[in-house]
Amino acid sequence: MRDPGVDAVIRQWTSERQQSAEDREITRIASAWLAEAPQTSQPAPGIPGQRRNTGAGSWAPVDAADPGYLAAMRERLPEVPDELLTAAAGWWQMIGDVSEAEAWWDAGISPLDQRALDYRAAGLTPADLSKRLGPLTVLEHLRRGSAPAWCVARLSRQRRDAAS
Repeated sequence: MRDPGVDAVIRQWTSERQQSAEDREITRIASAWLAEAPQTSQPAPGIPGQRRNTGAGSWAPVDAADPGYLAAMRERLPEVPDELLTAAAGWWQMIGDVSEAEAWWDAGISPLDQRALDYRAAGLTPADLSKRLGPLTVLEHLRRGSAPAWCVARLSRQRRDAAS
């Protein structure tokens, strides 16, 4: 199932990474300048819970994305560049575990679509996306620009009406 929003994200990502000759020269000069800059011995940033050993000078490096998410996303989107998958996996792992993210993906939200974070925060679940609100499903309403909070309110009213 192709999602035009995801296709737009891929096009934007690709265009942002296409560099002109001037951009390449700027990058080359900046890299050379940074290579000549004196190196400091400051520790990499982190939070105290990530310390490997006691002491302020030793920090455990933080991976940007869980390898389990990356593997699941590569399976679903094999043609997408790793850099974009890593960024998207960073968003998705905020939702919960891989099985919950896969439930969103199976419900019709692409792994590259971070709007699921907004949908989840509003109170929607993957199962809600296929429910009908009038002639359209919740997912169709969301894709047409309806606010997630509006969908949640309509679903709540629908449940109340069904219970009475």
